[in-house]
Amino acid sequence: MAAAALRQLFEGMKAFKGRDQCVRLFRPWLNMDRMLRSALRLCLPSFDKVELLQCIRRLVEVDKDWVPDSSGTSLYVRPVLIGNEPSLGVGNPTRALLFVILCPVGAYFPGDALSPVSLLADPSFIRAWVGGVGDYKLGGNYGPTVFVQQEALKKGCEQVLWLYGPDHQLTEVGTMNIFIFWTHEDGALELVTPPLDGVILPGVVRQSLLDLARTWGEFRVAERKITMKEFLQALEDGRVREVFGSGTACQVCPVHRILYQGKHLHIPTMENGPELILRFHKELKAIQYGAKAHEWMLPV
Repeated sequence: MAAAALRQLFEGMKAFKGRDQCVRLFRPWLNMDRMLRSALRLCLPSFDKVELLQCIRRLVEVDKDWVPDSSGTSLYVRPVLIGNEPSLGVGNPTRALLFVILCPVGAYFPGDALSPVSLLADPSFIRAWVGGVGDYKLGGNYGPTVFVQQEALKKGCEQVLWLYGPDHQLTEVGTMNIFIFWTHEDGALELVTPPLDGVILPGVVRQSLLDLARTWGEFRVAERKITMKEFLQALEDGRVREVFGSGTACQVCPVHRILYQGKHLHIPTMENGPELILRFHKELKAIQYGAKAHEWMLPV
């Protein structure tokens, strides 16, 4: 069905089972907000965010025995909305199907040992652009990235650092948001990530890291454009401490190498602890598994 191929969006969220055997969803309200934005962008039917969340909550409750309870594990929750108009052509669909898939998942980093990744930064490949749909979670945003991922693997890299514009702005890492923890050129210790300017997907974990860091108040937290020129200068000056991606699957993933314009750039993330990454991991884990009561968690 043509409409099904043209209009498809999805979400990714997790349910966690704590030591108390209580199952909790992590900030699902943000996923519902993003899913509705995506639906409206694709001219798919609107829906009641509260009602859908209650349906998901009930589904997880029914299948709560499938939620693993060992360290780092969770139940992946995948809501999907797809147009299923039984006709050929491009236009507003008159029919759509909304469904939710559940899947138990293991720990991204077995044994809680962080494994850093290497990135291919090739400006000839672009993930998203201003005025496009890069800031929505649509199936069409992900299929075209598989080829570039394969190119990265051929060159000895595990992920892709997506660049944008003539000044090679850093945007995302694979399917993750990107963060840099460094001493800015003005001398301030800073955690920085690209702004939500229409190119960046508003990740739930991204927002959570920003919220946590701002609550700590120990260093400057910024959302602004970062260019490769600026980043290379910081590397040369020894001001870069940690570079990492954030996402639902990995939570926080360290970066230790970037291949850019034929040069392998060593990132000293692991040599610096990585203190901030480990702190984020510990804090998120305490919240998600119920060791620390928090308003971000929705009990099932």
